[in-house]
Order: sequence, then structure tokens, then C-alpha cells
Amino acid sequence: MTELEPDVLPDVLDLEVGNVANGGFCVARHEGRVIFVRHALPGERVRARVTERAKNFLRADAIEIIEASPDRVEPPCPFAGPGRCGGCDWQHAALPAQRALKAAVVEEQLRRLAGIDRTVIVEEVPYPVDSEVVPPPGLGWRTRVQFAVSGGVVGLRRHRSHDIEPIDECLIAHPGVELMGIERKRWTGASGVEGIVSATTGDRLVVLRGRDRRKIKVPRLDVPVRLVRGKPEPGAGLPYVREEVSGRLYQVSGSGFWQVHPGAARLLADAVVDALEPKPGDIAVDLYCGAGLFAGVLADRVGRDGLVVGVESDGQAARDARFNLRDLPNVSIERGPVEEIVADLEFGRASAGSRTQNKRGGAGHQGGERVRRADLVVLDPPRTGAGRDVVGHITRLAGRKIAYVSCDPATLARDLAYFGELGWTLETFRAFDAFPMTHHVECLATLVRG
Repeated sequence: MTELEPDVLPDVLDLEVGNVANGGFCVARHEGRVIFVRHALPGERVRARVTERAKNFLRADAIEIIEASPDRVEPPCPFAGPGRCGGCDWQHAALPAQRALKAAVVEEQLRRLAGIDRTVIVEEVPYPVDSEVVPPPGLGWRTRVQFAVSGGVVGLRRHRSHDIEPIDECLIAHPGVELMGIERKRWTGASGVEGIVSATTGDRLVVLRGRDRRKIKVPRLDVPVRLVRGKPEPGAGLPYVREEVSGRLYQVSGSGFWQVHPGAARLLADAVVDALEPKPGDIAVDLYCGAGLFAGVLADRVGRDGLVVGVESDGQAARDARFNLRDLPNVSIERGPVEEIVADLEFGRASAGSRTQNKRGGAGHQGGERVRRADLVVLDPPRTGAGRDVVGHITRLAGRKIAYVSCDPATLARDLAYFGELGWTLETFRAFDAFPMTHHVECLATLVRG
């Protein structure tokens, strides 16, 4: 049979669904063409509608399930499904199956991109037991939700589209976000509304976006919140939420980065400490440190004779980190591009509380022994990963162990390959289901010198 060109394939295809792929798809084939199918599960027979045609592959949505997987369940959200909200990828799969799918993706990325064969188990992230309201498993976890707005109506983007699916409730949103009533109000003049709640303190923010902030009409919300209009500007009065981890409060301004699952920050902080095994007197570096979560927990472990240096490019996040860790004399926060600062870092061991000093003029105590190597490095980069240059700087900087936190298995695996080329090997690997119902997964890789 002659292979059909993608533009002459039918719009609706009967498919045998194969393995899961990165991004919330499964892989099928038809007449020699690779098809990435959403709303399906491995082993199913489905009828799928083609949604996108490319030269080497097609995308499709399963619109009818002919033979269902035993892992298939009824999606709990009425807005999930083909052509609907694109926020969740796996609502049609039981939670254990979702974790198995994510594990398979991580294993495949490690094998294909890094040459690492590793069995991966995706661990559940427990919902805090002391929460006032504990939602059903897999739901009610997202403490930061970015809504799109069209004509004043709130919704969420459809998959690979700028179109908006109007909603009146998001089932994966934290109950504290839903209490604000954002989806049930009109937001005339706004292009986006972000609802933020702290699961530990109850603080609430709404961040508004629009071409002209003066024309945004703010409705009366169902609970007290603080408003941020447009991009947050530096200043003492900038609205923030307070997050509590291991007895320490962290201020996170505006829509700054923080783990969105109520149990993730504490779990990851503990996991990083367990992986790095810090000792009193160690020098540790926290790259892409955000509001200072890992720097804070490491500072307690390295003690007064140790030193922790956080590096963050975002100005407001760096100011938050300095404020959050202001009581710790053994912590220094450097603001600037990670790829520049990590190349110039050097450290002082003169006395307890010595600070960093680098070629860029970072503040610190003078005198004493100056060293260019840290005992420990933790990095939590954005989805784009660290990249070859930063990895090279880290391998020259790190002495004993590196902990790499990532929410993107593909860029993590790519960077692990770079580390391998430079003599570092994977010691331990953990994965966490910090984003139930979606294809996203949080990973922690620990590396040691080979």
C-alpha cells in the first residue's frame, strides 16, 4: 500500500494506541504516519479526529473509545475532553495509572537523551493532613491558577490554542482559590486573572493583566484579597503571600515562583537535604533560588561555620529571598544571570557567617581563605533547563554532590547527559506527582563525581 501524504489522510481515523509520549499524548500509527493522540490510553482502540497535520506526524483527539483500557475512568471535570480545556491531560486515567504513565515518560527521556537506564517510581505528594479542607485525591491542589479572560468572561486555554474554554469552577484549583469566586465574576478590561492562595497561611492575591490597567473593572470578590495590577513593581507595599515550611515563613511577592501543590515545597526541601547530606561547615550553592526555599533549609544544616549562597536573576525574587533569610548570617543572595554569576563565585572561610565575594563585586567579608569550590550545589531551573554552559560551570564549582530539581524530564535528561560528559554520574533519582491530572512531574536527580 502506498503511504498516504498527511493532507490526504481522513479527518477521523480508527487507531490502535501505543505507548505514552512526553507531553500528555500516546503514540499511534496509521498508514505509516506517526500520530500523537490525546484523551487516549496505551492499549486502547479509539476513533480519533485529526487536529493538526505536520510533515512528519499528526496530532489527534480520541473522540470515541472502541476498546477501553482498564485504567480508564470518567473524567471528574465537565470541562475536560476533546476540544475543551487544555489544562489537564490525564483526567481520564486512574491516579495510579497517571503515575505509571509519567514514570514511563521519565524513563524513556533518560534512556533516549542521557543513555541512562533507570527504573522510575513516581511518588504521591501527600496533601497536608492539617488542611482545613482536604479535597478528593488528585483534585484541589493547585494554589496558583492563571485564568484567561475574553470579553470579561473567565476561562482556561484550550490545548495548543489561544481559544478560551469558559468555566465556572476548576476542580484542580485549591479550595482557597475557588473561595475567591474568580470564575463566577466578570473582569471587564482584563486579559488575564491569576488567583493565588497560600495553603499554609491562607493569604490570597489576585494578579490582574490587561493592556490598560486603568480600564480593568475589579468585581467584588467573595473573600478578602489583595490586588496586583499588571507586572508587580518593587516596593515595600508590594502584595505577597506568606508560605510556611519547617517553621520558617517565606514571602513570595506577586506572581513569583512557588511550588503549586500544598505538599510539594516541604517534600522537595526534605528530599534535597536527604540527597545532598549536608554537613556542618559545608559551602552550598542554591542556583535559581527563587524566594530562598532550599537556601533556607540548607543553612540550618551547614550551621554557623558553613555558608549558603543563593543565586537568582529575577529582582523581586532575589529581594524576597534576602528578606526571608535576613536572620541567617551564613546566607548570601546574589542577584544576576545564573550563567554569569556561577562562573565567578568564590567563597570565604574566614569565620562563621563569612559571605561570598565574586568578580562582579558581590558583598562579603574580606580576608581569610578564599576558595572557588562549593561542597554542594542545588539547582532548580525553569523548564528550559540549565544548558551546556551552566552545567560546565557547575561541574567546575561543585565538590561533592549536585541536586538537580526539574519539572521537565526532557531538559533534565539533556542536562544529565552534559553532566555525564564532564565526569558526573547519577547517584539517586526520585520523581514526584506534584501535578496530578496533568502530564507534568517533578524530578530530583542527585549526581556525584564518577
